[in-house]
Amino acid sequence: MATNEKEQSHIVPLKDVEAHQLEHGHTTTDAIKDESSSEELHTVDKGYTDDDVLVELPAAEGQRILRKVDYRLVPLLALLYLVAFIDRSNIGNAKIAGLEDAINIDGLRYNTVVTMFFIPYALFEVPSNIVLKLWRPSLWIAILMFSWGLVMTLMGIVSSYEGLLAARFFLGVAESGFFPAAVFLLTIWYKRYEVQKRMAVFYTAASLSGAFSGLLAYGIEQMDGVRGLGGWQWIFILEGLVPVAMSLFIWKLLPDNPETASFLTKHEKEYIINRLALETGSGRGRVTNSDKIGMRHVLAALKEYKIWGAWVMFWANTIGVYGFTATAPTVILGLGYESTTAQLLTIPIYVFAMIMVIIFAFWSEKVQQRTPFIMAGYAIAACGFIAQLSIPQTRLPGLTYGFLFPVAAGLYCPFIQIVTLIGNNLAPSSKRAVGMALLISVGNLGGIAGSNIYIASQAPKYPTGFGTGLGISVAAIIMAFFLRKAFDRENKKRLAMIESEGEDAIRARYSEQELLDMGDLSPFFIYTL
Repeated sequence: MATNEKEQSHIVPLKDVEAHQLEHGHTTTDAIKDESSSEELHTVDKGYTDDDVLVELPAAEGQRILRKVDYRLVPLLALLYLVAFIDRSNIGNAKIAGLEDAINIDGLRYNTVVTMFFIPYALFEVPSNIVLKLWRPSLWIAILMFSWGLVMTLMGIVSSYEGLLAARFFLGVAESGFFPAAVFLLTIWYKRYEVQKRMAVFYTAASLSGAFSGLLAYGIEQMDGVRGLGGWQWIFILEGLVPVAMSLFIWKLLPDNPETASFLTKHEKEYIINRLALETGSGRGRVTNSDKIGMRHVLAALKEYKIWGAWVMFWANTIGVYGFTATAPTVILGLGYESTTAQLLTIPIYVFAMIMVIIFAFWSEKVQQRTPFIMAGYAIAACGFIAQLSIPQTRLPGLTYGFLFPVAAGLYCPFIQIVTLIGNNLAPSSKRAVGMALLISVGNLGGIAGSNIYIASQAPKYPTGFGTGLGISVAAIIMAFFLRKAFDRENKKRLAMIESEGEDAIRARYSEQELLDMGDLSPFFIYTL
């Protein structure tokens, strides 16, 4: 991101960095090797002034530190999300592997089973992120993993429709906290135009899960009859044991925050913390990730119009994605393919979606825009939905299959943009933690609708499912345009105030703590568009 003139005033020149390090008995090289955590960190959150803290380093050194964080944080979160998404969506694979006949969940019964997951999933996300701010994130995530893995494993021995409903309910309880916790963790490590690329790598695990889920299901289904268990049972059991095993050691590997990261030196911690604290978009003022969560943050998030607006965009994703992932194998099966072939044919669809997510994320970071990519993604999905409603599926199975690609890509691509847009535009961190959990919580209620719009009796055309997906995609495009205009209007107003009144005059009206508490409502905070 281009650095404006005011932000340049916060950058510590290399000679000053070296002088700062020498003052504490370090050369530049020594500082990199210093693993001591006994000294107090020199951060603006600890009361040090902008001129006394380490904010900027030579580009190569800054990139080296970020890569160090990348290698420790992003692959771990991506792997965990891959496992989580496989476990929540493998119900579609198990259905055509024998679950439907074994437990008699044909028709609307299957829709109810899929729906049951989203009720507790939506209810427990906000409480989970509150626990996250009060406790060690790594330990909390490990507990969540063990819980959902145990539930998934036990799902392999259910023998009734009622038992499957109960298992799906508790799976929703256990998985509810992971995704909001993961995306919040990313926002406390990276600046606003750095986080989305990392989040895209993390989120593509969701796209890959569709491919891996189909591939795993294809392989595991061959175990049908082993020890008297059906192929669908082995899918649940084996895919559930993975998170149980991972939970036993993941808490030792996953870092909680920059302040306590054992893999960073003291000066690397200071660099990460201070560069985030001084990034407000205007180059003036600061924000904090060290605030203590309180009821005011919950109330502030509940009153935040940008979260209410983002729900519409989020619903377009959850209604479309959860309905699509649970039904895509059945849609392909209805085109005349065998069960195992249908499992394999889902793989290219999700790989294509993954590639598009990465392209959108990197392009968005490059031009420093979010809402245009949200609108573009849903426009692509809308084209796919229109095609599915228009094409005579049974006569043109190849064309029908081909237009599943833009549906998946168009639905997956905007999701990262939506989460990052709201994450960029909420401060301080406690409001962000609650706000992002609230966004994801209510947004995931769309999964209830998505689980019930693909009605078995309407196969193979599914007019209700594809028609609903089209309508909500158009609504999301309209909402993205509205939020862009609202953010732009507020930014212009704040920049005009700074220009006309001056920074000193504005600061004279507030204490430093009041400005920090205001967060994204501070006159120095500029919204991402």
